Amino acid sequence: MNPLIPTVFSADPSAHVWPGDDRIWLYASHDEPGTNTHDTMQSYHVFSSDDMTNWTDHGRVLHLDQVSWASSHMWAIDAAYRDGVYYLVYCAVESATGMFRTGLATSDQPQGPFTDIGFIEGVEWGQDPALFIDDDSTPYLFWGAGGHCSACRLTDDLRAAVPETIVDLTPQLKWVFEGPFVHKYNGKYYLSYPGLFEDKWPEHMYYATADHPLGPYTFGGEYIPVFSGQAGTNHGSIIEYKGQWYAFHHSMWVSHMSECRSLMCDYLTYNADGSIQPIYPCTIGVFNLKTGSDKGTVTILLDASVADRTGGKFSGTHPATQRDGYTGHGYCTGFDRNEKGVTVLIQSCIDRLGRLSIRYCAPDGDVRMKVMLNHVLLAPAGASERLFTLPQCNDWQEIELCTLALKAGDNALRFYCGDGGLDVDYFQVSEA
Repeated sequence: MNPLIPTVFSADPSAHVWPGDDRIWLYASHDEPGTNTHDTMQSYHVFSSDDMTNWTDHGRVLHLDQVSWASSHMWAIDAAYRDGVYYLVYCAVESATGMFRTGLATSDQPQGPFTDIGFIEGVEWGQDPALFIDDDSTPYLFWGAGGHCSACRLTDDLRAAVPETIVDLTPQLKWVFEGPFVHKYNGKYYLSYPGLFEDKWPEHMYYATADHPLGPYTFGGEYIPVFSGQAGTNHGSIIEYKGQWYAFHHSMWVSHMSECRSLMCDYLTYNADGSIQPIYPCTIGVFNLKTGSDKGTVTILLDASVADRTGGKFSGTHPATQRDGYTGHGYCTGFDRNEKGVTVLIQSCIDRLGRLSIRYCAPDGDVRMKVMLNHVLLAPAGASERLFTLPQCNDWQEIELCTLALKAGDNALRFYCGDGGLDVDYFQVSEA
């Protein structure tokens, strides 16, 4: 189904399948609802799926406020896994110089949240980065914007470019403008990128091939022509998942505004000679790998234990890991006074309804809690009292609480007013 994720404005999807993991993971930039400029981009989201149509939105995983060296313009990203660490490689404007830098952030779990560790040294104007780890574990970085594309090998810790390996790929990539991504197929390296045919907008998606990550590259052609409802930009990734190849990219099919984009996915097919057949995006998109349906869902899953790192905050509560069986980084505990609670950020691209569930454990007895959305106290369906009862349970269980009326943009969900004996694993918002 296209758009793939119609619930939040996202662009520049970087798709990956990690070792030992059966899910496909998408790392994407975030567009603010209602904006008319890309200058408002300040954060990133992570999505995952095990069937290509039903997706989990893991929420905001890195924000400009968490990057001390940057001042603005958190644009396209990529991700990589190496030696037990998940890397988010992104770009932002450096405060000290006004130059685009390539930032690096890490996490011990694929869904983040990610912690910035600085920008990659030796890479100037490092916009739209792509981090490719070859089969021998050698790391390569690609970046480009404004009609240029460069690449290099990175040091083993990924923190700096190896100076003598920096190469300008621009002359090899016909009509290149920005946004490189590299994948491997049948021993060949494929560099895909958005380009401007004869310097005219909007962007087409092109590719080139090489026998080495740093080239030389041979132009291969166009694989996504300009299509109806395309944003001025396009940007994406190519990946194999469970024996099928897919092309991820973006459009403006939800907003009809070029600056408020939505993620897309279409099947990708190679010819016998390794060339890529042109893709013509349609609303059907891709099918569910398990059922064959083209219909899908998006569920927001917010780990309560990292609320303070994903746009929310703890109010007297705190994360813990002592109780077994949690699903993310831990759980939130300490609901032992009326005012203590936790706030999580829910982002939506349009006004819509969602069903709120919570996974919790309350071994000491029933617990009564308040739920507040955007400063408004909610009440259980059919009840006049604005208190929700969570039944006693000795182990983790999930319970649906209420329907949320989400607004376009940022929504603050506060869960509070405890009397002790409660641990919260996650909050979940499903389609109503």
